[in-house]
Amino acid sequence: MFIIKIYRKLPISFRNKIYNIFLGTLINFIRCPHNPVWFYRGYKTKKKLLSLSTLFSDKAGIEIGGGTLLFSSNGFFPVYTFAEFVDGCNFSNETIWEGHIDSKSYMYSGIKLGEQFIGEAVDVASIVNKQYDFLISSNCLEHIANPLKAIKNWLSALKSNGQIMLVLPNKQSNFDHRRPYTTFSHLLEDYHANVDEKDMNHLDEILTYHDIKRDRGAGNAEQFLNRSKDNYKNRCLHHHVFSASVLIEVYKFFNLKIIYCGEDWSSIYIIGIK
Repeated sequence: MFIIKIYRKLPISFRNKIYNIFLGTLINFIRCPHNPVWFYRGYKTKKKLLSLSTLFSDKAGIEIGGGTLLFSSNGFFPVYTFAEFVDGCNFSNETIWEGHIDSKSYMYSGIKLGEQFIGEAVDVASIVNKQYDFLISSNCLEHIANPLKAIKNWLSALKSNGQIMLVLPNKQSNFDHRRPYTTFSHLLEDYHANVDEKDMNHLDEILTYHDIKRDRGAGNAEQFLNRSKDNYKNRCLHHHVFSASVLIEVYKFFNLKIIYCGEDWSSIYIIGIK
């Protein structure tokens, strides 16, 4: 712990040199997916999620953000297969990830899952104007400037005893691995300040710690800067970096009953009941 404290007090430029020379390699070796600990943890996580996916059988749900392999018949949480239907809501009908989005049908791999809605994540309840048995969202919440405001709105689109499953990236596996975890108190500050999607308070941190080599769509430093400045249009930035412990705090804040929280090398998974 003493060494870590000294390291954190060093100038950022020097810390980055240390990280790039050997520390990053050492950390990645310890945390790599081929590490027996992570391999076993990933196996247990996938097995548990597969068993829990039947909770969504024959139920009506909505997905915030684009579709994902995880929820398909080829994934280990095949909600699309078990559910009665799954509507979708995305911030725009044109995104970097999905390209053009059909404004009527929510599709995944050419299969219609439900209705498609277009609108901000913090306005979902008023956009869909209905209530669902469950809500799912994968690799979306980190792109939202005010996560607590969004989740509060999502919960109002859920029936009593409705289920909410969120999947967040595990920072060690992606370009956020150098960034500090976001604290719950920070999320609460953003919530009380009513921060909106034009917020750029995290840009300096992102530009300092973002590992461009792990971001295939970032381009060079100048291209990444330009893309980041245009975030309101493209929504590529990760405003916050989530840990499992903070997600648990978020669920407790909304008085959700947590039925599962786990992680593997790439993602953190949490399921709760309203």
